[in-house]
Amino acid sequence: MEIIAPNEHFDVLIVGAGLSGIGAGFHLQQNCPAKSFVILEGRERIGGTWDLFRYPGIRSDSDMFTMGYSFKPWTEPKAIAEGPKILNYVRETAAENGIDEKIRFNHRVKRAAWSTREARWTVESERQSGEGSTEIVRFTCNFLFMCSGYYRYEAGYTPEFAGTADFAGRIVHPQKWPEDIDYAGKRVVVIGSGATAVTLVPEMAKTAEHVTMLQRSPTYVVSRPAQDPFANKLRRNLPSKLAYHLIRWRNVMWGMYFFQLSRRKPARVKELILGGVRTALGPDYDVATHFTPRYNPWDQRLCLVPDGDLFNAIKEKRASVVTKEIDTFTKNGIRLKDGSELEADIIVTATGLVMQLMGGLEASVDGRTIDFAKTLNYKGMMFSDVPNLASSFGYTNASWTLKCDLTCGYVCRLINYMDRHGYKQCVPHNLDPSVEELPWLSFSSGYVQRAVAKMPKQGSKRPWRLYQNYALDIVSLRFGKVDDGVMRYS
Repeated sequence: MEIIAPNEHFDVLIVGAGLSGIGAGFHLQQNCPAKSFVILEGRERIGGTWDLFRYPGIRSDSDMFTMGYSFKPWTEPKAIAEGPKILNYVRETAAENGIDEKIRFNHRVKRAAWSTREARWTVESERQSGEGSTEIVRFTCNFLFMCSGYYRYEAGYTPEFAGTADFAGRIVHPQKWPEDIDYAGKRVVVIGSGATAVTLVPEMAKTAEHVTMLQRSPTYVVSRPAQDPFANKLRRNLPSKLAYHLIRWRNVMWGMYFFQLSRRKPARVKELILGGVRTALGPDYDVATHFTPRYNPWDQRLCLVPDGDLFNAIKEKRASVVTKEIDTFTKNGIRLKDGSELEADIIVTATGLVMQLMGGLEASVDGRTIDFAKTLNYKGMMFSDVPNLASSFGYTNASWTLKCDLTCGYVCRLINYMDRHGYKQCVPHNLDPSVEELPWLSFSSGYVQRAVAKMPKQGSKRPWRLYQNYALDIVSLRFGKVDDGVMRYS
């Protein structure tokens, strides 16, 4: 590979042109207008997740009044929105604010090296040329802001299933959905029970002969209307921004209340959720086997189904749920451990994501390689003893964008504080020996557990503690001190 020497310097370098990266660009424009910035995007288009995933029915699993930007009202009628609508919203935001002109596409950031002497990062990205060759392009920046999501884009997670070579049909993963696949009139088995599976099953069941959701264990599934009648009424009668913020706060407060109720009274919340499933599927359906998880609500993320579409497909016999373990793939489908067999023409492995911190960035400080698994996470965005670097990471129990929005605002406050005091470097450093290391995320989901050993730790006290609470984070990130005694400036 040819290496191109650094010939461009920016005050801030943003990595990722998805939902949070475009939001970061907007915040910098509004709050740090004198700062130069560029966005490096590894793919050829804006959109991140909403451009990558193309499987049938792709949609949000949070309402768009909280998943949308705080500064740009969501105006579509559906609160639970289709992927193409969300993608259009992100691209429209970028175009309206000129952020699209700041993006360098096909620049996959691989490495970043900090020099204390120069007080800057040198960032290396792989750029794909038109002829298919790759060259290394270097940039320098004073502050590095990673908005590259939380999972590996190259491929999702697929367990090792025995007998896959014997299967005569087609096996696909939702993260690499092929354009030429035709499932009309076909027998489909979707392996999985998470958000992707409950989205795919009712959508594919519209034209497939039959769709079976094959799960090893159930997930909590909650139905809610795709459109929010109260929200749409407010939007008809109030100015758009006022209505948007009222709806946003109502939904935030309801989400916080429901999460706290799940923590305080898990048995009650479990019965509420299962009661909704029984009402949707009728008294004769085996809810205990297929929709009753072994864990408490919000130990893993809840699955949302708009207008009960999954339940409707099951009631109409277009789809079914099987809760059993796989023995092996066969020529005609999947044999289960009880000896029964599911026949299939197409098998979809909706088996999850591979978590990846900051797009797999290799980072070093003054020649010392940073092992992020040995760092403490500061305020959910920075890392102990790593200078001038922040990462945008959303909530696990609420809309992703809520936390990313607060993170972007805080990074701008931090940069402005450094400018006012003539500082070139900020680095969070723990001096409190009583701070205990805890797992970064407390979710029991498979994709989290597979990656938790590679992730940073959180601490037992502020500012190292993650509370997953929007109201607390507003107080801390929007109004709290930037010079808190933990962040060191020089």
